[in-house]
Order: sequence, then structure tokens, then C-alpha cells
Amino acid sequence: MLPPTRSSDDACGSGAEPVSDFQSFRRPRVLDKRVDPARGTLWLLLAAPDLLTSYQGRMEENMKLATVEDTVEYRLFLIPDEPRDPEEHKEILQKYIEKIMTQFAPMLVPYIWQNQPFNLKYKPGKGDVPAHMFGMTKFGDNIEDEWFIVYIVKRITKEFPELVARIEDNDGEFLLIEAADFLPKWLDPDNSANRVFFHHGELCIIPAPKKPGAVPWLPTTPPTISQALNIISTHPEKILASESIRAAVNRRIRGYENKHSLLTKEPFDLSLVYPEKIKASLHQAHCFLPAGIAAVLKQRPRLVAAGVQAFYLRDPTDLRACRVFKTFLPETRIMTSVTFTKCLYAQLVQQRFVPDRRSCYRLPPPSHPQYRAHELGMKLAHGFEILCSKCSPHFSDSKKSHVITSPLWAGFLESLKKNDYFKGLIGGSAQYQERLEMAKNYFQLCVNRPESSLAMSPGEEILTLLQTIPFDIEELKKEEANLPPEDDDQWLELSPDQLDQLLQEAAGKKEPEPISKGQKENYDLTQVSESMKAFISKVSTHKGAELPREPSEAPITFDADSFFNYFDKVLGSRLHESDSDDVDEEDSECLDSDDDLDLETQEPGEEASIKGTLDDLKSYMAQMDQELAHTSIGKSFTTQKQMEPLSQTTNNNSDEEDSGAGGSVMTPLDVDLNLVSNILESYSSQAGLAGPASNLLQSMGVQLPDNTDHRPTSKPTKD
Repeated sequence: MLPPTRSSDDACGSGAEPVSDFQSFRRPRVLDKRVDPARGTLWLLLAAPDLLTSYQGRMEENMKLATVEDTVEYRLFLIPDEPRDPEEHKEILQKYIEKIMTQFAPMLVPYIWQNQPFNLKYKPGKGDVPAHMFGMTKFGDNIEDEWFIVYIVKRITKEFPELVARIEDNDGEFLLIEAADFLPKWLDPDNSANRVFFHHGELCIIPAPKKPGAVPWLPTTPPTISQALNIISTHPEKILASESIRAAVNRRIRGYENKHSLLTKEPFDLSLVYPEKIKASLHQAHCFLPAGIAAVLKQRPRLVAAGVQAFYLRDPTDLRACRVFKTFLPETRIMTSVTFTKCLYAQLVQQRFVPDRRSCYRLPPPSHPQYRAHELGMKLAHGFEILCSKCSPHFSDSKKSHVITSPLWAGFLESLKKNDYFKGLIGGSAQYQERLEMAKNYFQLCVNRPESSLAMSPGEEILTLLQTIPFDIEELKKEEANLPPEDDDQWLELSPDQLDQLLQEAAGKKEPEPISKGQKENYDLTQVSESMKAFISKVSTHKGAELPREPSEAPITFDADSFFNYFDKVLGSRLHESDSDDVDEEDSECLDSDDDLDLETQEPGEEASIKGTLDDLKSYMAQMDQELAHTSIGKSFTTQKQMEPLSQTTNNNSDEEDSGAGGSVMTPLDVDLNLVSNILESYSSQAGLAGPASNLLQSMGVQLPDNTDHRPTSKPTKD
């Protein structure tokens, strides 16, 4: 897997490097007795102003890289990157923001976000980073929010070809992490900065030249944002990521795509635009809730996320507000249907919680058929009470009228009507007003985000809705008889087979076909030994070993003569040419070079020296074998002479080992049998759990049948 890169526009390297670098910079200053921690900055200013500038720059860089966890950042640039008047450029980008947020409103308005919604705002240029559209979303525990944003960003660049997008999270280039198995060898965290973009709806990776100056339009170092935008606009056909890399990313966002285009002018059904993957991520459940919460969630379904998070992340101070409920009284509870995301539902269900007796929230016995609905309603009521307790009921009225007074609201509403957002509903009807309120909420959160001092907190939003929307408890009780059925929550329980399937899908592997009974009885163990031989023959470096798991790869061959010739070159007359035991890429190139390994090209005297060295090495190895044959290590291996019919093997096994060990000629080992025997013994000792043997074999595409014979065996026998 690709390690994370620094989350910075103009930096490269791993995420851990800036921290260690910053600490090494600070340590001498702390140990310096002349520096008083309370007056350190003043001392630096007087004694070393240049050092202070460097110190402040590093502090700013460190703060910049201290990205909030579980946060994704996305940037949209306009190409070609031409010099423009700053105010004119700002106006152009602001119009793009309005177009994008309006165009994608049918998908974004009803979406339930875990923490923060998709949003865009204008960000002025700084240094080599031109002015652009910027957004940041904290997705928290729901990773699907992040990949939904990836789909949105990818789709934006497809609908607006003049835009180029870049997206990263606190792990860095997480798109490269997703496609780590298919990346070219030259691409690593040290040179991946500012290379990954979306353009025309496709993933693009700016390549690096093999040699400095080999490609005039490619910089030898990681490009800056301006350089990258210029490369994308001038050579778009040469930066397209490989098919396997794009497939790995597209596989992760599969299900968000719909046949219906968001740009069509014809009326469309909202259910067609809303992707099936999002629908599958929702869960409907019955909850015994106070009527006020039911009314609020009917107007703003997304507030269920804030309520669940408030309960899920509660602390003892929050629970003080739930000793006696002031906003959501338990006697007003009704049965209603609530739509959660599966992540939110799991967070609410999996936490055990006993309400305070003073709260008057009582639960029926667990055997009660509606116990789950009462428990969910009780937990959700605690979350909403905590939200409302954190704000004053008399907060500023300026927050309430912020949407209607915005000059952008009229244009945004008109754009929604052109896109048939209201589906021909009559103005003033209940359904029309419901969609209008959702649009206002979306506009305030995503399109015209107010300053932090004017932004409504979830608690203030809930209190505002309680003051403005009328609801009748008796009418809500009448709706209990017509509630939609609950969704099955069996997805919370995963069997081992389902877990394996999910892991295989996450790794991009196809599920292996189950082994039939006949295959188990006649299982061919040669594929185990062949797979291990192929694995050993692969290149191994300090970065890891390559696994022979790609079916498209050519069969692996092992040339023993070339192998010994290479060792001869290392141990013989050319010892000075190799000073490392590791076989890196340059060494592997030597292994593939006929010029370096062909003995016919050697001089006669040099060839004799090489042959003598080989003879000495073989003699030395033979002496080692003879010495080991008399030890328990030598007797632990199975030799070819031992592989006789089963009746003779059982009686004469130990005698043959002794004679083989004591004879003048060593009996050759059965390498394949010893290899398979040790692997099967290790696999059997795992007792069905994960372990080194099963992990290694599965990574190479070898699936062993279950061990139905529990008798302890040390050596398998051949048929």
C-alpha cells in the first residue's frame, strides 16, 4: 500500500517527515539555556531575525500539514491558467460555484452527511497556487461520504471540461493508495505531489521523465500546481492514468453513476438521479420519539446525523442536561419512521445506555416486540436534548433570516425550478414546502455559507424549527398506523464467509470458486509448490516482495545456469563489482542481460577461474550436507529415496534416513514434498484462523481445502 503523502499543495514526501523535521529543529532551541520559553520569540527576533523567519515558516507549514483527521479537501482549477484580473477571476469562479451547486442539487439536497456536507467557496491565489474553488468536508466514521465526494468531483470535471480537480485527505494521495497494486514503480510518496488530477471525468497522473531533460515539457522534480495545470491543458492525452489504475478507483465509486444525465433539459424523476449505492446505504427504522423530534426530522432529515453524533460522542457534562428533559418531554412520544445511514444506525444501536431515572424515559423489557424502537427513540431523544442544551433559546434573529436576505437565493431558486426540482408540485402544497425547506437548508449550508459567527448550530436550527413549524401530536399519532415497514438489520451481523467476500472486494479480487467435494479428495498439491517457486523467483527488495498473483503475467522460469553464473561473478574475479547482498532493480537488469552472463564471452583464463570457483563452492556445499546429515536437522527432511510404496515407507522410514545420513553419497532431498509438508503443517496449526501460511497462499491465488482430518500428521504421502 502506498504510504500517505503530505497534504500540501507544494510539498512532497511522507506525512511523518514534517513532524520529525520540525521536532529536530525545535530541540536545540529548547536545550539552549539562553532561551526562556516565555520569551523565546523575542530572543529569536533580537538575536537571529533570519532564524525567526525560518521558525515561523516551519510553524506555518506544520500547522498547514496538521490536517483534521477524517477530512477530505478538494480543489477545482480553471484551465488554461492564464493571467487574469483578480476581481474578474473571482467573479468567474463564483459563477462556476453557483452553476455546480445548482446542477448537482438533486443529488446533494437529500443526502444525509455524517458530519459536514459537500461545499465550495472561492479561495484567492497564493504563491504558485492560482485562485480556485475550494471545499473541505469532515466525513468522520462514514468513509462513504468521502467516496461520494470523489464521484461528485469526478462528475464535475466531466460536465465542465474546462475545470481540473485535485482531491486528497489527511492520508494524502488516497486515490493512489486505492490503486497501489497497479502503480508504476517510479511513483512513490516522495515524488507524487501535484501529479494526480481529474480532467474530463478521468483520472490523470502527470508522469516523470526517465532522465532529466528527456521530455522537455516534464519537470525533473514534482511539478508545482501552475506547472501541472499547464501540462494538463497542453498535453491532456499523455497524462491519462493507466486502465488498471482508473479501474481501481472506478470500482470504489461504482454504484453512484446513473444513466440519467444531470445536464438534461428534460424533466427527470429524482429517484432516477439518486444513485442506487446511496439508497443501499440508508436504513429505515421505527423509533418511539418525542413529537417535536419527529416534526423536525420530517422537515430536515439530515439533522438525524447531528442527533446521533451528539449521543455517540456524549460526555458526563452533556448528560447533565438529560437528567430532566426541558425541550423533548417523554410524555409526547409517538411512533414514527426515521431514515438513518447505516453508519449512523450502527453507532446508535451498538452503544449500551441506561437513561437516568430522573429523565422519566422508561424502556419496556427486552422481550417486548417494540423494544428496539423504544431504545432507538430514547437514545435519539438524548442526542437532540444535548444539542438544544448547548445554545440559548434567545439566539440572534439575524441567523434565522440569513437565507432569504441573500442576493443569491432568487437565482438559486430559479435554477432549481429550471431543473424541475419541484416536479411540478403546486406552490404552497405540503410537498412543495417540504422540498423548499430542504432547498433553503442546502443553500445555507453549501451555496451561501455564512461566517462562523452567523452560522446556525444544529441546536439553534432545531429550536428555530420548533418555533416555526406547526405540528399536532394527535395527527402524528394517527400516522402510526401507516408507517412504512422497517428495514432488516441483519447486515449488522457478518458471517466469516461474508467478511472474506468484503475483504476480497475491497482488495479488488474476484471471489474464489468454492472447492467441490471431488476436488478436495483429488486436490493437486503441486500448485502449492509451483506457487512458492514462482514467489521465490520474484524480485525482492527492501520495499517488499512481488507476488505472482496476476494471471496475465507470463509463466515464471528459473535459469539455474544464469543464477550460478551471477554468483560466480560476485564471488569470483569480479568481486569488486558488487558490494551488496540485496538484489535491486539494477541487479535484476543484470540478471536479464545476456552480455553479462554468457560464459562464452569470457577470456579462457577467466573462464577456468570461474569453473574452479564453482567446483569449490559445490564441494563446500557437499561437505556441509554431510555434516548436517548426522544431526536432527538433516533427519527432519524427507529424501527421494524414502518415497516408496506406503507399506514399505511406514516400516523402513527411520532406517533409510539413518543409512542415507551415514552413507558416503547423500540421498537427494525431495524439495517439493518438504515444502508442501511444512506449509500444510503450518496451515493445519492455524485451526481455521488467519496465519502466515493461509495469507501467503491466498495472496498467490492458491486456495486450500478445509482440513477435515484432525489427526496430527507430520508428513503427507504421495499417491
